[in-house]
Order: sequence, then C-alpha cells, then structure tokens
Amino acid sequence: MESKILVPVDRSERSDRALEYAVESFPDAELTVLHVINPSSYWYGNTDGYIYSDEIESWLRRQGEAVLEDARRTAADYDREIRTELKLGSPARTITEYAAANDIDHVVLGSHGRDGVSRILLGSVAEAVARRAPVPVTIVR
Repeated sequence: MESKILVPVDRSERSDRALEYAVESFPDAELTVLHVINPSSYWYGNTDGYIYSDEIESWLRRQGEAVLEDARRTAADYDREIRTELKLGSPARTITEYAAANDIDHVVLGSHGRDGVSRILLGSVAEAVARRAPVPVTIVR
C-alpha cells in the first residue's frame, strides 16, 4: 500500500531539508507539499486598528505559489512528482487539520522556520504539530 506523506514548507532551510528527506526516504509514497499562509503575521496597524487587505492576501498567495514552485523544482531534481496545496490559516492547526481530513499517514516537517526571539515568543509549529497530529510526525533538523 502506498503511503501518503504531508510535507509542510515555508522556504526555510530546514523546510527544504524536510522536503529532500521525504523525497529520498519515501520513494513509493504519494507526497503532498503544503504551504500555509498565516494572515496574522501580516496585519499592520494604523490609527483605526489593524488591517488585513485583499492586496496583502493576493501578494501572500503569489509568494505561497512561488514557495510551492520551488518545492516542485526540488522534487523534479529527484525525478519525483508531488501534489501541492496552498492554505490560509494558523500553520500548526492547518497542518494537523489537513492531515486528518486527507487521510495522511505521516507528516515530515522542518524543526523550525524562525530563529531567535520570534521562535521563542511565537512558539514552534513543529512542536505543536508533533503534539496534535493524528499521525506520526518526523521533524528534520
């Protein structure tokens, strides 16, 4: 039986390593690469409060598609085809919900995409996915 592997990507070095690991380690698996746009990271303030505009979302979607195109090229370097998905939401929640809703057998993701204070303050997506995922999780460093 062919397994279904989910590989969330965020254009970080560790995310790239996770994709390469999944491609190499699961040669017979169906790979789905997921990029999650986190809108709360792109709100900006003014005197009327915080704004999240259609223009910002459109820009974020274009950036997300570029991330997924990079993933397609990486997979092609290994002579592999992948499915890609672009979702909007909280990264950890979106990854775990996607895994549950799409009969994913395993999640492979990078250990973290942020460094320094932002990683400590914002928490680790990898840690949250490892705790909440309904399937095994491999964290690549």
